[in-house]
Amino acid sequence: MELHVGCAQWTHPAWQDRQPNPRERLRGYANWCNAVEGNTTFYATPTRQTVESWARQTAADFRFVLKLPRAVTHERRLRGAEPELREFLTAVEPLGSRLHALWVQLPASFGPTDLGALWGLLRALPDGHRTAVEVRHPAFFEDPRAREQLAQLLDRAGAEWLPFDTTVLFAARPTSPAERDAWSKKPRVPRHMRALTEHPIVRYIGRDDHGATVAGWRPWVTAVADWLREGRSPTIFIHTPDNAESLSLARRFHAEVVAEVPGLDPLPEPAPTEPMTLF
Repeated sequence: MELHVGCAQWTHPAWQDRQPNPRERLRGYANWCNAVEGNTTFYATPTRQTVESWARQTAADFRFVLKLPRAVTHERRLRGAEPELREFLTAVEPLGSRLHALWVQLPASFGPTDLGALWGLLRALPDGHRTAVEVRHPAFFEDPRAREQLAQLLDRAGAEWLPFDTTVLFAARPTSPAERDAWSKKPRVPRHMRALTEHPIVRYIGRDDHGATVAGWRPWVTAVADWLREGRSPTIFIHTPDNAESLSLARRFHAEVVAEVPGLDPLPEPAPTEPMTLF
């Protein structure tokens, strides 16, 4: 029974005081959170040398959830992408147990008629890789038959359904450039809270208003606490439109769950930061 929390990235201009070494910003991030989303792998497969540096900068219990390359999920739509998939899996080998899950984020056009391709990918993955699938097609949320077909397929494959909860973001009109940008890019789908495996993963995005963000994650605090009591080990990623305070918010989410389920392992204790002086 473990709880991991993290953010959508491990570096941000607003975090410079928390990441004093620009060459090891991941190490600085890992002093605050114990998991991270790997979005950059969607755009380019990292070199093995780069991945080795990620492993050196993180403790053995740190967890990465890495997105499969877009060549696999969006360009080839899971068909005939074996060379790109092999290259990616070889590159990330140095992470070892730090690689918590392969994140299969599918395009909004990937619907129920494409489930055969998803099954083929999940069956073809080597043993030992945990997989989490994020879908965005409306049918998987609005059509009970399509929803159950997907859930059954994932259950047979031992894969998790990874929800991206944007309901709080879309609950009110945007009030800032960051919120307007998020409105234009994030999927507007209903909240999905069904865990299929022992390792559920959740992505949650709130608002610029931290009060609204915290109030909106209350259902997830309850769900995560229940999962922990059931013996599951969830991983939760906290987003906001600009992510400037997501490090602190992720730690606050962890603290709220600990209040419900005492005895969880604590997060790393970040070194205190002091304002710069002239002397």
